[in-house]
Amino acid sequence: MSKLQELQNRIGYTFEKEGLLRQALTHSSYANEKHMKKHSDNERLEFLGDAVLEIVSSDFLYRNYPDLPEGDLTKLRASIVCEPTLALCTREMDLGDYLLLGKGENQTGALESVIGAIYLDGGFEPAKKFIHKFILTDIEHKKLFYDSKTILQEVVQGNYKESLHYELISEEGPDHDKQFSVEARIGDKVIGAGTGHTKKAAEQEAAYQALLLLKPKL
Repeated sequence: MSKLQELQNRIGYTFEKEGLLRQALTHSSYANEKHMKKHSDNERLEFLGDAVLEIVSSDFLYRNYPDLPEGDLTKLRASIVCEPTLALCTREMDLGDYLLLGKGENQTGALESVIGAIYLDGGFEPAKKFIHKFILTDIEHKKLFYDSKTILQEVVQGNYKESLHYELISEEGPDHDKQFSVEARIGDKVIGAGTGHTKKAAEQEAAYQALLLLKPKL
């Protein structure tokens, strides 16, 4: 079975035009390295998928959270569609295993590109189904992830004598595609680790992992 076929089985959608899926999985760095023709990469699909994700997530939250005011809905949507949360979803579904990346590039935008490809291939409904299945799940967990730094700060202040701080462990990759590794610590004790495209994203991941560790103990 080809990698493309395997991925289609995993996501539960079969493409009429398989080339769209191949394009969705092709990072611009890979297209440049292989001297592929213009617009062979996934950047335009990411642009489209981003818009589809926004309308589907907005519709979902509007219908499922009828008592939330506009400001809270906006914040909740941001917690779902922000880059670190989508990176978490990408990892959970092992999408990175199928991507065509240049040396040292990361997976940012891949999920939105796949959404854009499904939308172009099959229309709004299958794209919506994909988003509901792989992104609009476990909303409370995603909200915890989005607010993790604030929540962790409150947890540490309320339960520990020593203060919380974040330590940068490593910084790799070219300027346009840095990968930061960060540890969250209480005093000298490491309570969580995270990686990300920015220091802030890495800290967010570290805080989230720390919360998963600490919350059951409180």
